[in-house]
Amino acid sequence: MEPLAYKIRPKNLAEFIGQKHLVEKGKPLEVAISKKHLFSFILWGPSGVGKTTLAKIYAKALNADYHELSAVSASKEDIKKIINSDGGLFGPKILFLDEIHRFNKAQQDFLLPYVESGKLTLIGATTENPSFEVISALLSRCRVFVLNELSDSEMEEIVKRTGFALDKEAEDWLISMAAGDARQAIAMLENTHKLYGKITVENLKNTLQSKHLRYDKKGDEHYNTISAFIKSMRASQPDAALYYLARMIDSGEDPKFIARRMVIFASEDIGMEDPHALVLANAVFRAVEIIGYPEAGINLSHGVVYLSMAPKTKAVYYAYLAAMKDAKEYGNLPIPMKIRNAPTKLMKDLGYGEDYEKYTKEDLLPEKIKGKKYFNPKK
Repeated sequence: MEPLAYKIRPKNLAEFIGQKHLVEKGKPLEVAISKKHLFSFILWGPSGVGKTTLAKIYAKALNADYHELSAVSASKEDIKKIINSDGGLFGPKILFLDEIHRFNKAQQDFLLPYVESGKLTLIGATTENPSFEVISALLSRCRVFVLNELSDSEMEEIVKRTGFALDKEAEDWLISMAAGDARQAIAMLENTHKLYGKITVENLKNTLQSKHLRYDKKGDEHYNTISAFIKSMRASQPDAALYYLARMIDSGEDPKFIARRMVIFASEDIGMEDPHALVLANAVFRAVEIIGYPEAGINLSHGVVYLSMAPKTKAVYYAYLAAMKDAKEYGNLPIPMKIRNAPTKLMKDLGYGEDYEKYTKEDLLPEKIKGKKYFNPKK
């Protein structure tokens, strides 16, 4: 049986709710759909705000040979099958790639020539910033459209469209729980109706309970788990850090998000006590980027154990904060003349770069803050 979210999915822009900055008359996607402009693009926004629906509406308007893949499970072979399929004889061949940020660099490199040649028109969907997650060559061939979290009033419209009867208290609780995610709200209504028939706040709350690990990437468990992970490494407890790492991996957390936190940790919490930690953390990030799950879990574990056992100091971090405080407080203080750049004769005549000594021990800070010490290795 088809899920309710599929049954009530809008078939055209007239039925679509939300994203007015993209779909109202004269806005970018409305123009592209009404004028049948063919181009590759990426839809960037939170879960359940209409990325898949907009891709389907666009493909239907262009009479396209439409294919859907999830980057979580898709392979190069899946893409080859689409390229070599008989579809697309009379319309463009469109690939909707959900969670494109989960494709590693090698997979994105493989996709690039097909997008470049026009054999495939790509519509990527991502909840992560494509500037960090999509290779520059592929990103440069796609327009990026930013989708917003649905407002409470838009969520109300969607809830009404389901046809279920619920009072104001239940509706308000549902909208608050879903936090702008229409798909989650629809699924909650459908499941509550199946389990209890009547939709009340109590029945909605009971439906929400699950024996599975609860790990909403926007909710408390996301922040609680990453916080526990960082604090376990900070406390030099590799076992605890590995456990929280395993929880994140098992719950589907983006491995690059975890690796980025480790790169930050290497400088913020370890710093000059073990400068190699940053090198290793970057190597882990690179490995994760190339390999992806499931094997990337091994690379992450390698890095986690190293960072957990490394000696710790926040001296560099504190030095950075102190220097930033002065930069903000004093603004652009005059830079000493002898260390200013002097690319022209006029600047040299004015004293720029005069008496500069490469290995001077003289304080090179601006006059107003001479003598300031930001870096204290004992901190």
